[in-house]
Amino acid sequence: MLKTDVIVVGAGPTGLMLAAELRLHGVRVVVLEKLTAPTKESRGRGLHARSVEVMDQRGLLDRFLAVSEKFQAGGLFGGIAKPWPERLDTAHPYGLSTLQPVTERLLHERALELGTQIRRGSEVVGLSQDADHVTVDLADGTRLRSRYLVGCDGGRSLVRRLLGVGFPGEPATVETLLGDMEIDEDPVTVAAVVAEVRRTQLRFGTIPNGDGTVRVVVPAEGVSDRATAPTLEEFKERLRAVAGTDFGVHSPLWLSRFGDATRQAERYRVGRVLLAGDAAHIHPPTGGQGLNLGVQDAFNLGWKLAATVDGWAPEGLLDSYHDERHPVGARVLDNTRAQITLLGTDAGATALRGLFDRLMDFEEVNRYVTGMITAVDVRYDFGEGHALLGRRMKDLELKGGRLYSLTHEGRGLLLDGTGRLSVEGWADRVDHVVDVGAELDVPAVLLRPDGHVAWAGEDQRDLVGHLPRWFGAAAA
Repeated sequence: MLKTDVIVVGAGPTGLMLAAELRLHGVRVVVLEKLTAPTKESRGRGLHARSVEVMDQRGLLDRFLAVSEKFQAGGLFGGIAKPWPERLDTAHPYGLSTLQPVTERLLHERALELGTQIRRGSEVVGLSQDADHVTVDLADGTRLRSRYLVGCDGGRSLVRRLLGVGFPGEPATVETLLGDMEIDEDPVTVAAVVAEVRRTQLRFGTIPNGDGTVRVVVPAEGVSDRATAPTLEEFKERLRAVAGTDFGVHSPLWLSRFGDATRQAERYRVGRVLLAGDAAHIHPPTGGQGLNLGVQDAFNLGWKLAATVDGWAPEGLLDSYHDERHPVGARVLDNTRAQITLLGTDAGATALRGLFDRLMDFEEVNRYVTGMITAVDVRYDFGEGHALLGRRMKDLELKGGRLYSLTHEGRGLLLDGTGRLSVEGWADRVDHVVDVGAELDVPAVLLRPDGHVAWAGEDQRDLVGHLPRWFGAAAA
């Protein structure tokens, strides 16, 4: 029986990001993926600003920039696009247009570089856990054992079902077809038709992929079984019904359907098993938040699970994953519910969309909505304290370079503008930088490995009182 520290079920962006985060700390990781080869489907089309920051924090941003186009779309909410807002709290004021297979490829390469074992064609059919281990049964009769397991196996997560975790929410009420295919109609005609249809139907559109294919999105006739992919003929029928033409679509790379079902796992942890990404939450893709939310789940969980495996995690650190990420997921579910309402075609939805359009002309509203969609405004509840407490620190300019260049190893970091502080006793887990520069407008801050501010101040005794909460007991 193979034994390892952590088994990750699912080799999508969430699972691969998590595996890479764990390997940064030397945790032995096996990723199990039932598909024998990466999927060509590209449901996620890019990274929002917070995910761009995450990639920069781990030294991966240049890889994404080499294969992606930057975009700025402020207030991208319910089909309402506004100019990028001013003074958004980030040094990376843009998103990246990156097809999901490309994101998966880059994260797959990263995970392998760090020594992750990825086993494709490995379908989980059962699991059990005791006080010390998780045991996994595979379809081929193989049995594996690990200290922890994380289900990153999508909205129909078998891991979640085997755990018996509730998945409350609402079933789909509308359904949309999407796919990547070739189009014979000339682009000018396509653009004119799309512009006319989108005057009343915002769940319709075409987006060139840059490789000769086009992403096509069109409302389905009703709600059906998402597990059954639509046919090309069904696409053509719906295009003719909605747009009056099928554009001569042909040669699809993949076809799929999605609904507005909205659900969230009641718990993200049961003993030694945790849930992340779509296994923990599903929602409509409005605002392009799904892939980003999963990657950010992994970024929050990785260092905490590694600390638990390594034995220095303080009590409650692993449980803080649920405490912090469950509210973030719930907030995304709520904003996508609101966006689906705005995308409706009835008179009430049309009037509401007009009101929102006017409201988002106000800079503060635009900045609020953009911060919400891009997740740069996420603040975890660390209790009373400094205004920065719980927020992630943007990429500051320091005397010795930029902040994120110091975070590639996934360690804690004390930015000390006083020159009087010390992390003695925690130096194996926390780096200490004194030459911080003028852009840091507080005396000192303590950052967790995910870049969120764990403490701000200038008193050594106060700092020592906060270090154990996130970094465990001081070394002897």
